[in-house]
Amino acid sequence: MIDDLKVDAQARMTKSLEALAKAFNKIRTGRAHASLLNGISVDYYGVDTPLSQAASITVEDARTLSVTPWERSLVPEIEKAIMKSDLGLNPSTAGTVIRIPLPALTEETRKTYGKQAKAEAENSRVSIRNVRRDVLSDVKDLLKEKAISEDEERKAQDDIQKITDKFVAQVDESLIAKEKDLMEF
Repeated sequence: MIDDLKVDAQARMTKSLEALAKAFNKIRTGRAHASLLNGISVDYYGVDTPLSQAASITVEDARTLSVTPWERSLVPEIEKAIMKSDLGLNPSTAGTVIRIPLPALTEETRKTYGKQAKAEAENSRVSIRNVRRDVLSDVKDLLKEKAISEDEERKAQDDIQKITDKFVAQVDESLIAKEKDLMEF
């Protein structure tokens, strides 16, 4: 029973880390990477479709992304979707290829993105702690039902705290790496 709770806690905490990684991918750094456009979707025959399923996205150089739609009619739709996104990008079209130059980050935008990264990391930590709280509640319920002893409950609490500490440390490591990435010129 307790082992099942621990496995469940680890799975849920892992999902929190994955969500953090996706959130960090949306925070723009000075370098071009295709995952920057992951959150953008276009109207493809009346259906909101992720950009990656309507076009090929490639990195031309360190500061330029290239988007080639599968169909020529999608070029204006993709341009609009990129401009509407909160990434602050201005695409330029040459025939069927959309080039997206990434402007260099100013010190102010770097700090703003750093604050955004810290907020995302804190949300992830809160999520991990909520998982801990839920699992500890389940352990207390098992104790009330006399399914486990008090010693087993204490051991389970210690184990769950160790798991939580490990995941919070991973969040901190991810945040440090992202902040380092943001501050590179």
